[in-house]
Amino acid sequence: MKLISHRYGKARVRVLKVFRDGARHDIREVEVSVMLEGNFDPAYLHGDNSLVVATDTMKNTVHALAKEKLQQQIEDFGLALGGHFLERYPQVSRAIIRLVEQPWARMSIDGQPHPHGFTAGGPARPFAEVSCARDGATSVESGVEDLCILKTAGSGFAGYVKNEYTTLAETKDRILATNMEASWHFAGTPRSYSESNGRSLDAMLRAFATQHSPSVQASLYLMASAALEVVPEIDQVRVCMPNKHCLLVNLAPFDLENGNEIFVPTDEPHGEIEAIVTR
Repeated sequence: MKLISHRYGKARVRVLKVFRDGARHDIREVEVSVMLEGNFDPAYLHGDNSLVVATDTMKNTVHALAKEKLQQQIEDFGLALGGHFLERYPQVSRAIIRLVEQPWARMSIDGQPHPHGFTAGGPARPFAEVSCARDGATSVESGVEDLCILKTAGSGFAGYVKNEYTTLAETKDRILATNMEASWHFAGTPRSYSESNGRSLDAMLRAFATQHSPSVQASLYLMASAALEVVPEIDQVRVCMPNKHCLLVNLAPFDLENGNEIFVPTDEPHGEIEAIVTR
């Protein structure tokens, strides 16, 4: 038998940091996963743990480094963590850090922003994945997951393959909805990760809303291309757009017409459309 690949780490390490500026506070909540690659063969092959960094130590490292290194951009925190594991443990050849942020919005009380009251944001969560290697190579990818987007016009689906198993009717007017995950890879270090991330996502949403969609595939390509056009620092965009189908309800048994008004949303089963677009 031959061991050809291995990695291990600690997943779902949660940390919330409060930034205090007098009476006004800000918060950052991040879920961090750490994966290490390197000279850990003896643990797998011989039960020798002398080079193994305990996953509990990884958890404690995330919490300790958050004191100084967790600031406004999660990408910078990921780079700091990856660099730490390489510097501290010579047996590590690569550290892969994934960070998923829980958004919080400041409360408005009597029309005024509250200094320390917050409400949790929606299901959409920004994320970053950072890879730091022993040879000095680093990779940063940022994005968003669980972003539910929908438009009620400007979408159709027709001209597809039909055979004895096809029951889906063609349409030139349908609801297009998806629970999107998108990420973009940085070819170099931008002036601001947050600014570049905002421009990427804004461009993708503009393309989704304003461009006619003959298919999810076509919309996906237009959206990824739009991000590449407006953000020169990124060189690749990966998008996954699972369909959230909205099925027209038959109201005829109730002597009612349904002029594309009443639908049943469903995501099981759903179409799964993915692509990577590069320059």
